[in-house]
Amino acid sequence: MKISVGQFRPTGVMAENLSSMRRLAESAREDGAELVLFPEESMFTIRHVAGTLSEVVAQQWDGFVEGLQQIAEDLQLAVVAGGYEPSGTELPYNTLVAVDESGQVAGTYRKLHLYDAFKYKESDRIQPGDSGLLTVQLGGLTFGLMTCYDLRFPEVARALAVAGADVLLIPAAWFKGDHKIDHWQTLLKARAVENTVWVVAAGTRSDNTVGHSAIVDPLAIPVAHLGEEAEAIATAEVTRERIDEVRSFLPVLQNRRTDVLEVTVAEGQLTP
Repeated sequence: MKISVGQFRPTGVMAENLSSMRRLAESAREDGAELVLFPEESMFTIRHVAGTLSEVVAQQWDGFVEGLQQIAEDLQLAVVAGGYEPSGTELPYNTLVAVDESGQVAGTYRKLHLYDAFKYKESDRIQPGDSGLLTVQLGGLTFGLMTCYDLRFPEVARALAVAGADVLLIPAAWFKGDHKIDHWQTLLKARAVENTVWVVAAGTRSDNTVGHSAIVDPLAIPVAHLGEEAEAIATAEVTRERIDEVRSFLPVLQNRRTDVLEVTVAEGQLTP
């Protein structure tokens, strides 16, 4: 199937962001895409939202999901995007919504690893996910869902691959900083080749985030990518055949050993 990544600059106004996503989804459909992935914070960016976050999320979450469903149904295109979901506390979840081509919600994934790194603390505003990992079936392929900082934890991607994911969908708002684009691109390639799966990643492009959305094949070869465009899509053909081809000579999932992973701590000392 053809998959598009949609890169844009979310504002603090949900309606504006849904309009941007619809424009990009229309372009993706013109490219023949059957699925489009949008970034983390597609609903709105926390930095620019007006009002108390928990109240705004409670008021707008259902409308965001319905907006994604309408785009999907109108265009007959599966849509996956990140937003903020009420948690019953003052801290909402950072949640990824997957909608199939008929407009039905196929599943939701709550971000597990909050970005408490590089002098930022997402956990001050967001509730960590409590529902584990998720795969969804869309268009004949199995998709594993991850969000942004989850990318830095290889066990997440490996668990999804072992569970049968053909493609990892990774929306992000990847912060700028020294070497951060290198980190992003390196980690996307690593998650692809170490699991021999496709990686499809959509990033926001703003004053604080890098963009650089990409589609990477199971041998870590980028087949479609964006740079710092403020609003754009990139589209590529994603196939199960490419996974089978790579695994025919690089069967890492088949060769891995789980029976010898207990760590022995040696207590001896080296002789000078």
